[in-house]
Amino acid sequence: MIHYVDETEIKNKKVIVRCDFNVPIQDGKIIDNSRIIKSLETINLLLKNNNALILMSHLGRIKTAEDKEKYSLQVVRNELSRLLNKDVKFLNSPVGMETMKVCKELKNGEVVLLENTRYCDLTERLESNNDLNLAKYWASLADVFVVDAFGSLHRNHASVAGISTYLPTYIGLLVKEEINNLNPVIMNIKRPFTIFMGGAKVDDKLGYIKLLLKKCDKLLLGGGIANSFLYACGYDVKDSLCTTDEMTLDEIRELIKVYKDKIIMPIDFVIEDNKILDLGDRTINKYKKYLDESKTIFINGTCGKFEESRFSHGTIALFSTLKNNSAIKIAGGGDTLNAINEFGLQDAFTFLSSGGGASLEYISNNNLAALDYINKHTDTNRQ
Repeated sequence: MIHYVDETEIKNKKVIVRCDFNVPIQDGKIIDNSRIIKSLETINLLLKNNNALILMSHLGRIKTAEDKEKYSLQVVRNELSRLLNKDVKFLNSPVGMETMKVCKELKNGEVVLLENTRYCDLTERLESNNDLNLAKYWASLADVFVVDAFGSLHRNHASVAGISTYLPTYIGLLVKEEINNLNPVIMNIKRPFTIFMGGAKVDDKLGYIKLLLKKCDKLLLGGGIANSFLYACGYDVKDSLCTTDEMTLDEIRELIKVYKDKIIMPIDFVIEDNKILDLGDRTINKYKKYLDESKTIFINGTCGKFEESRFSHGTIALFSTLKNNSAIKIAGGGDTLNAINEFGLQDAFTFLSSGGGASLEYISNNNLAALDYINKHTDTNRQ
């Protein structure tokens, strides 16, 4: 049975906390610190109870030696120090004798951030493959494990799930908030239930789309996903981003056949350089009618290349239509939240989920792989 960090008093302990600091970074600067801010409630609760904290997170994907420099958590450490108004120590490796030494000497009230856990993926993918020797090493640094990385809970990684094999494990307040606020799109859904799905690659989301089509009443499409569905139907999408994989296209055609009354595709676009880069006003107005009739709405993805102002109109217009909508309105996904924060549209939503793939996984499958893993180990380790 899962236990939350606020259901018991964890005091005067050394606590290793898996956070989600996978933030967008541009030119060495964090452009959206909302994931860091969301982690502070759990961190501050543990500090209030005089614990020593060892924080850990992944950032990006580490495939080459160059990626290690690109995805260092040093910039996150600086932001954490500023937000907590205290010095956060930083270790430039997630493993090793020096890391162990500093963690063992950490005093109550002190905080240290380990370097990117995916540094351990460079040669053997130890982190991503949930190597239990790696998990056991991390567990040896602390007395208690707290998982507060909702955005990673759909993955059985060593730092997310594996550590629970060896330590008493509790779920953080961010994860608790996420689960409580996502439940309206999982249990006793108020209908009509409408989903808007955008994003670049349909291949990454097709599995989720199949499951969500069984649950929702309408699925509105945008971005590269819409392009792929249009292309599967025989439309000329010119040089626009879309899949050309025949197996994927066949799966899309079958979905359109089975769910022809649920799948809603765009009817006009903003085109430049022979590419579809945004949705047009007629499509936004069409989608607005479906959203206005809905009682539950889930948004994942954007309408187009919102990062460039001349292609942001569709995303701004669609999300703005939700401001006066009384439905339950939930948004999730990195690009989705970046757009919402950039355009100041937070008030248009009931809840903003910090997890992209995790929120999709939870809503479509009603479970999360890491939580299932933790559930199997945590009670034994707590005894």
